[in-house]
Amino acid sequence: MSHLTSITKPVSRMTLEPGSTVTIPSINWQEFESILAELGEKRAARIAYSHRTLEIMVPLPEHEIPKEFISDFVKALLKAKGIRYQPFGSTTFKQEGAAGVEPDACFYIQNYQQMIGRRRLQPNDPPPDLAIQSDVTSKTKLDAYQVIGVPEVWVYDRGKLKIHLLREGKYIRSDTSPTFPNVPITQIIPAAVERSWQVGHVQALEEFEGRLY
Repeated sequence: MSHLTSITKPVSRMTLEPGSTVTIPSINWQEFESILAELGEKRAARIAYSHRTLEIMVPLPEHEIPKEFISDFVKALLKAKGIRYQPFGSTTFKQEGAAGVEPDACFYIQNYQQMIGRRRLQPNDPPPDLAIQSDVTSKTKLDAYQVIGVPEVWVYDRGKLKIHLLREGKYIRSDTSPTFPNVPITQIIPAAVERSWQVGHVQALEEFEGRLY
């Protein structure tokens, strides 16, 4: 009778090319925490975890460039409107035992004062007010964001921006952002991102900022 031998290798030994995505099912919370520690903080990969499933994604430039531009776009708009904020980049947000996610970019706005000077997230810290995802190699699953309680998530996917608002524990699609109620975000951002591909990040951002002042 033949016997199957289980072979276990560290996740950090996996070679993931830019643009690749790996999904690992049946991961419990302790295993998720161990994998996070093994991968370390200085890594290119992004992770998302919910319903005992872990997704690891390595972004392409096609993913990173829109993400950077939209993040700078938000900063410019917040500054123009005199709104204080605290950016938290791709910080790993977790709900103990249930979910973990790393947005491409995120911002504390309503709760920015509480997060000033914060070097490590504390158990009682609120979720960010706005999270941004750029979808190229994988599609954003909102489950983890829902568990963590992020009020507003923007998902940019190949020329379109979708705004998701958390209402009574579930996300609904919206044409407007409560953060910028009088700004046609879903129209402006895709046009501005496309412009950045044509003339570069700096010029496209300068052109946008020129229309704000």
